[in-house]
Amino acid sequence: MNSKGLLSASATRSATGTTSSRYAVRSPTTSCLRSARAAAQSRALAAPKKRLGGAASLQPIQARRLKSWVVQANKAEPQADAVTDGDWEEKVLKSDLPVLVDFWAPWCGPCRMIAPLVDELAEEYKGKLKAVKLNTDESPAVATEYGIRSIPTVMIFKNGKKMDTVIGAVPKQTLAQTIDKYIDE
Repeated sequence: MNSKGLLSASATRSATGTTSSRYAVRSPTTSCLRSARAAAQSRALAAPKKRLGGAASLQPIQARRLKSWVVQANKAEPQADAVTDGDWEEKVLKSDLPVLVDFWAPWCGPCRMIAPLVDELAEEYKGKLKAVKLNTDESPAVATEYGIRSIPTVMIFKNGKKMDTVIGAVPKQTLAQTIDKYIDE
């Protein structure tokens, strides 16, 4: 007889020879969690359906939150232009103005911290400075060419030459002081 013939229908034997039950033993905690999930689902199904149609159909608090998110999203309009390996020479090296380049990546927390600062500086120095952002994940050739080993890194270029480098998440004042050294008044 084979080993399966000796076992009951409710158990199986694994390759290592251990016996396990075909049906999992439920603990009281598991049963309680399943009951709570089932109750939540039944309440959700029993609730009256709401029409989805803009802020007017939302509750007053939800509508206010939605409006504030829209206002915040409009304020967050980036001022710095994106640059890639393909247009690096045109946008940075051949620029008539000094160029602030922010080397960043989407997964980098400190990069996201200084992104609004770079946008503010781009707005403040509009006409005197050009600000661009280079995603190092999408454009690794330029990052490798300039020896970018950690991000965020901010570089200042003037007349096609690298003038200065600031590494890490630094205060806005530090970036402004670095920019001021290379701005022609």
